[in-house]
Amino acid sequence: METQLLNLPSQTHSMNSLSSKLKPLLSSKLVPFFAFPLSLTPNLPLSSSTRRRVSATNSLKLSANAAALKEGWLDSLSCPSPDTREDPISTSSDSCWVIGVDPDLSGALALLKTDSSGCSAQVFDSPYLPVRVGNRVRKRLDPRSIVELVRSLEAPIGTAAYIEQSIPFPKDGKQGWWSGGFGYGLWIGILVASGFSVVPVSSLLWKKELELAGGGSTKDDSRRIASALFPSLIDQLKRKKDHGRAEALLIAAYGKGLRMKVDPSLDMEKLVP
Repeated sequence: METQLLNLPSQTHSMNSLSSKLKPLLSSKLVPFFAFPLSLTPNLPLSSSTRRRVSATNSLKLSANAAALKEGWLDSLSCPSPDTREDPISTSSDSCWVIGVDPDLSGALALLKTDSSGCSAQVFDSPYLPVRVGNRVRKRLDPRSIVELVRSLEAPIGTAAYIEQSIPFPKDGKQGWWSGGFGYGLWIGILVASGFSVVPVSSLLWKKELELAGGGSTKDDSRRIASALFPSLIDQLKRKKDHGRAEALLIAAYGKGLRMKVDPSLDMEKLVP
């Protein structure tokens, strides 16, 4: 039997040709690891003075960023509607009108106006309506009625509207957190869309200015001070549940810059029927 040897020159040639094409491609892509510089120097700890300088620099950057962010936020809350810029009641932002808002469900809107005869004050309860939530009926702010209320004020465009910032507390629960955030956002949206300059203010700030800060301060104290500042409205502040009216008035008073030492002899029992 004769053994036949297979001759495959064409295949061998093809493989050699492919290998020759791959060699320059691979050699151009692969880089020896020793081509990269390696640093074996350990990170030395910074001195205390250097750390202080770095910390101070970072603090300044954070403060500058925080100030810029706050300025941008406040600027976004001052947005007169284009279609109301030529309204007859439009004036500059240096208006003698000031609005104060307690955005809670039990809150209110207060309006202070100053003219040649003095300063007049008005207060309006926040409109709400019953809404079914799950198996219960709850109160919710009424957006349409709030819009109608704000329009009825006929306040000049650019009027400053001070609103208490909504801060959730653990004891309020999920419904309280939702309701507080909803009311705060709703009021801001309506006030900005109405052409007012909204100024959020923390409860701690305005209460401190009116000597209401501290653990011993109560909502009755808010009614007492509001009654002293606005004696013409004392009949609207008699009941315990009128604390929302009182706080809206005091927020407006803070925005207006009204300050006074309240007579501590003012007895709240005379205001509570």
